[in-house]
Amino acid sequence: MSIICGLPLLECIYCLACARWAWNRCLHTAGHDSVTWGLATAEEFEPVPRLCRYILAVYEDNIRHPLWEPPGGYGINPDWLILRKTYEDTRGQAPSYILYLDHEHADIVLAIRGLNLAKESDYQVLLNNQLGKRKFDGGYVHNGLLKAAGWVLDAECEVLKELVEEHPNYTLTFAGHSLGSGVAAMLALVVVQHQDKLGNIDRSRIRCYAIAPARCMSLNLAVRYADVINSVVLQDDFLPRTATPLEDIFKSLFCLPCLLCLRCMKDTCIPEEKMFKDPRRLYAPGRLYHIVERKPFRCGRFPPVVKTAVPVDGRFEHIVLSCNATSDHAIIWIERESQKAMDLMLEKDRIMEIPAKQRMERQETLTKEHKQEYKAALQRAVSLSVPHAYSPPSEYGTFDESEDVEKYNSCKLSSESSVGSSGKSKSKVSWNELIERLFDRDESGHMVLKKSHRDDW
Repeated sequence: MSIICGLPLLECIYCLACARWAWNRCLHTAGHDSVTWGLATAEEFEPVPRLCRYILAVYEDNIRHPLWEPPGGYGINPDWLILRKTYEDTRGQAPSYILYLDHEHADIVLAIRGLNLAKESDYQVLLNNQLGKRKFDGGYVHNGLLKAAGWVLDAECEVLKELVEEHPNYTLTFAGHSLGSGVAAMLALVVVQHQDKLGNIDRSRIRCYAIAPARCMSLNLAVRYADVINSVVLQDDFLPRTATPLEDIFKSLFCLPCLLCLRCMKDTCIPEEKMFKDPRRLYAPGRLYHIVERKPFRCGRFPPVVKTAVPVDGRFEHIVLSCNATSDHAIIWIERESQKAMDLMLEKDRIMEIPAKQRMERQETLTKEHKQEYKAALQRAVSLSVPHAYSPPSEYGTFDESEDVEKYNSCKLSSESSVGSSGKSKSKVSWNELIERLFDRDESGHMVLKKSHRDDW
C-alpha cells in the first residue's frame, strides 16, 4: 500500500525535475556562451565579411556574370582569380573551391564552399570518421575532413608555393563555411606542420577563418592552434554546438526538433569535467568570434555585437533550443550580420576620431593581448588536465623554466612521433644559468633580481 501511495510522489518529483530542466534549457540562450568574452575590434574582424563574400562566390558558375551576388557584389576582381575547382575537378574528394590572389588586401585566399545536400561525395567526407580514428600532432581530428584537406593541398601545392614565394609579404588564408570550414581548418593544421611544402612559409603568415565551423579537432589542438585558426559563429548556430559524430548532424537535419532535444538532455547530464577527460571529443577550432544579435524574451534583431575569446571550458558545449538554430547556419545571414557588425565598429571609430598613429598603436596592443590570451588559454587547458595539453616555455627565465622546456619538448616529440616524424634533442637549462640570468650581486654581495626582470614582473 505504501508503495502505491508513493508512486504519485515519485511522479511529482520526476515532473518537477523535468520542468526545472526544461526551464533552464529554455532560459539558456546563445548570449550566455560568450557573456564573459571581450568585444572584437574592427581591425581583427575586418576579414570576416569579406571572406564570407569570397565563399559565396564559389557557388557562382561564372564570376564575371554572377547570378546570386549579395548587395555590393562579391568584391572579387575576376582578373585576380587564379583557379576555380568544381566537383567534377575534385572527383568528389573535396568540395568546390577557388584560389584568389587579393592584391588589395595583400592576401592569398583559398575559399571552400559549404555542404551540398545534393552531392553524395560531401556525405562521404563527413561520414568517414570514428572517434579516435585519426591522430594528429598529439590530438585527434576528423578523418574525412583531414583526407579532403590533404587532397586539396596535394592538388594545389605547386601553385600555392609559387604564389607564396612571389609575394613574400602576402598572408595565406584558408576560408570555408560549414563542411568547407572543417576542410579549411585541417588545411591550416597540415600547412603549419609541413611548412616546407610551401617554401618554408612562416607560421605568422598562415590564417584560417572557419565560418559556422564543424567540430573537427580535439580540445588541445583547438586551443594550441588558436593563433592561426579563427571560428565565426552567428548567434544560435547548431553546428558548432553539436558535440557528436558528424553523421548525427545529418540525422538532425531531417528530424531536428526531437534529436536536438535528446542531444540537449544528454549534453546537459554529462559533467564538463568528464568532457575534458575525453581526448577524442571534437571541438570548434581556434579563436572564437560570436556574433550576438538577439536577446531573450525580445522580438526582432538588435544591432549585432561581436564577442571574441580563446575559451577552454564553456566552448559552445550546449545546444540552444531556438527556432533560428538552422537559419543562423546560413552563409548568407552570416555575411549580412557580420557586415552590419563591421559597419557599426567602423562608425564607432569614426565618431571617436581615432588618429592613424593611435590606430597603429591599438593594433600593436591588440596583438599583444591576443598573445597573452592565447598563452592563458594554453595554461588553462593544462590546469584543467586536458589530455595532451601543454604550455609553451616562458619568455623570461624562471625557476621552473627547465621543467617547462623539458615538458614542452617531450610533448612535441611525442606529438611528432604520432605523425611519423622523429624528434631532436631536448633543451635543458642548468641551475647556475638560471641564477646568472635572473640575479645580480649588489655592493654588499647579496643576490638581487635584475632590473629588466623587475620591470617584467
